[in-house]
Formats: sequence, structure tokens, C-alpha cells
Amino acid sequence: MKSVVFKSVIIPAHNFRFDSRHYLNEHALNSLLLEQNSQKCKQLSEFALLFNPPVFKRQFCKLTPRAVQYFQSSDVQNSSENSSVYIYGKQAQDLNLLVHTGDILVTGFGTIGNSRLVSRFQNGVCYANNVCRIKVNNNFKKGYIYAFMRSKYGVSQLNKNASGSVVRYIEAPGIGKTLVPLFPESFQKEIDDLIQESARLREEATNMFGEVHKIIEGQIKTDIEDSKYGIVSSQNISLSHNKRFEATYYVSQNRRYYDYIINKTSHANLSDLCSHIFRPGIFKRQYVQREGIMFLGGADILNAIPYSNKKLSYKQVLNMPELIPEEGTILVTCGGTIGNVVYVDKQLSTCAVSQHVMRIIPNGTVPNGYLYAFLSSHIGHELINMFSFGSVIPQIEPHHLGLVPVPILDISLMNNVDELCRKSINDIEQAKEKETHAISLVEQEIESWNKN
Repeated sequence: MKSVVFKSVIIPAHNFRFDSRHYLNEHALNSLLLEQNSQKCKQLSEFALLFNPPVFKRQFCKLTPRAVQYFQSSDVQNSSENSSVYIYGKQAQDLNLLVHTGDILVTGFGTIGNSRLVSRFQNGVCYANNVCRIKVNNNFKKGYIYAFMRSKYGVSQLNKNASGSVVRYIEAPGIGKTLVPLFPESFQKEIDDLIQESARLREEATNMFGEVHKIIEGQIKTDIEDSKYGIVSSQNISLSHNKRFEATYYVSQNRRYYDYIINKTSHANLSDLCSHIFRPGIFKRQYVQREGIMFLGGADILNAIPYSNKKLSYKQVLNMPELIPEEGTILVTCGGTIGNVVYVDKQLSTCAVSQHVMRIIPNGTVPNGYLYAFLSSHIGHELINMFSFGSVIPQIEPHHLGLVPVPILDISLMNNVDELCRKSINDIEQAKEKETHAISLVEQEIESWNKN
């Protein structure tokens, strides 16, 4: 099928590019609608300060009072507010790497166009230099600008203006050329209100998750002395799962948590608290272009709004219904990065999830929210990783996960954790709905230009 690109499209581009794919792709076509209505738009650089910090050699360090959290560009769309990687605060300060509440972050390297509105929990943390910082002028609605940058029309402009043939990239000067529609003040306020409410709900949820993790970790002695050495008897090795010989299985922080729970608390193995722990078998994926079911990998489920442009055919998912997790299922990543835990809400229960993600179906012996809170805590993460195997790509299987010991606390305490956890899950679900709705409204308003 042949398509024609007229000179009226090429000349206004000012770069006189003659490669057809620059003009005939989804991003170019989305951008064209804004370019044809440029009188209704304003360039982002006209009302915002944009910059990328300089390239630098990272001075990584341990967590100390002088350290700040460091995030990579792949963390921009992650739902987590925390990082386990740190660099020296002086380096971050000197190179202007710190971000602040209300900043909009945009990735410009590799995967282009992922955006994040910095919350108060990330005020003063550090992001990589290939993440562009956008500081919107006070007389513009930050929530509206963020929603537009998250829309397909914002993402498409970034991808169209990006450079590079193998690894695509775009920095602040290119991002600043993004055309932003100047809709009526009332509409911008409506979008901003939705985004700000979404941000508030996420912050409340983060607060509550912090509370439940403190409650759980307060019941376990986390200040056990850290020893690098230990003596392991041959009997312990003989009785261990699969008779494992690697030292870290017996002498590590993971093991100290395990021994404490086994010897000093009332507990049950995870397998006794679940009706089923499994993961789907390996299969050849039948991707489709249009109508299909969104297919999420282990990294996709961790996003603030889980999303993937990959879709499986309805027929394949119908033949493998175990790919779609039911609401209330607990997901655990089990290949590569192990131990990330996600609760399946209404949105996730409509998506297909990779076979590299374990499914945990609670049986109601302990409250679901408590079980999820424990597994997603630092202690739960450490216990899950204790059973991992593999030297290059770590793995964990259902029979390993079933051996994780879960402390059985006082019922009133577990019910309190469950209530807080469910409230937090509900807040996150509402936050996703409000943000998605705001982005959808922006896209609909832009598309209405074609009808006028």
C-alpha cells in the first residue's frame, strides 16, 4: 500500500527530512493534528523551565545521613516511591540532580515519553541525567500539563522529535518544542483537579502501606546482629530444601529472618495459607495489532498504571484462562528480579500476565490484606529471595514460594493490617481511574478538532 507525503508537510518541519518513516508512522500522524492546529497551542518551553543535568560518574554509596536515593529512567513510571540505590548527597546537589514536589519528569532515552509527577515522598531524591526535569510556571496547571504529556499526543511528539536510529533519545531542547493545547481555563482546571486528587490518593495509600509495614516489621526482630560468618552443621544441610550448599542460604540476613520466625513466632508456611500457588506454563505468544487482551510482563505490573502495547489474541487467552489473574490474587515476580509483590485489583484482573509472574490464591486462613502486606514488606521480600536459585538469572518456583514462613500474629493486629491494606488498595485503584480518565478527556478534546 502506497502513501503520499506532500511538501506542505515537509517544509514546515524545517529540517527537510526525506526518509518516509519520519512522516508515515503513528507518532507522526498524532503529532500532525497538533501541528495543523498550532495556533491553538503553545510550545512547552514558553511556560516551563526544562533541563537535563550533565552526564556524570555516579558515586554510589550505602545508606547514610549523607546519602540520597537514586532512581534510573526505568523507575519513572514505577509505582514505588523508594529506591535501594544511593549516591552521595553532595554530588547530587552540586550537579543539580535533585527533584522536587510538583516537578514533571520525562524519560528521553531508550523508552521515550514515560512521565511522572513528583510527589512529596520523592521531594529531594535524585534521578538519572537522562530524565528531563520540567518545572511548570505557577500560572499554569501542573496537573493538566502532566496529563497532556502522558497522553498519546504528548508521547507521540516526543518520539517524533527524538534522534538516533538504534538507541532513540531526546533531551530538554527537543522536549521543549512539544506543542501543548491551550484549552479553556475551566477544562484545564477539571483535568488538574483529577490529577491532583489522583496524586493525593496515591500519597494516602503510600502512607498507609508504610504504616502496615512498620506494624509487621515491628513484630520481627530486625536488629539481629549482622554476622558475615557462621558455622553450619552437616545435619542442617541434610535437612535443607534440595540439600543446598551455597553459603548465603545459611548465613545471610534472609536466613536470620527465617530462623527468627521459625523458632520464635507462631507461623505457617505460605502453602498452608493458600489454595493454590502456581504460574502458567511456557507458551508461544500470539500477538495481535488491534483487538486483543493486554499482555503484561513482570516489569509492567509494577507501573503506577500497568500498561503494555502488547496484546494477545482472545482465542489464545480463552485456551489459557490462567493467564488472567482473578481479583484478590497476589502476584510475585519469579524470574530475573524476584520478590516484587502486587495485589490484583479490577484493572489488573482484565489483563493477561506473563508466566514469569507467580500467582498466589489465599484460602482465607489469614486475612488477604495481611498476607499481601507481609509478602510485600522488606522481610517478606528477603524471605522470598532466600529460596531463589540460579547464578545468572535467578529463579524461584511455586514449591519454593510455598516454604516461606508467615508469622501468625494476634487476630486483631492482622485485621487492623488487613483493613489499612484494603483501604490503600482501594485508594490506588481510584487514583488510577482518575488519572486514566483525565488523560482520556485530554485526548478526546484534541480529537474533537478533527470534527470541527
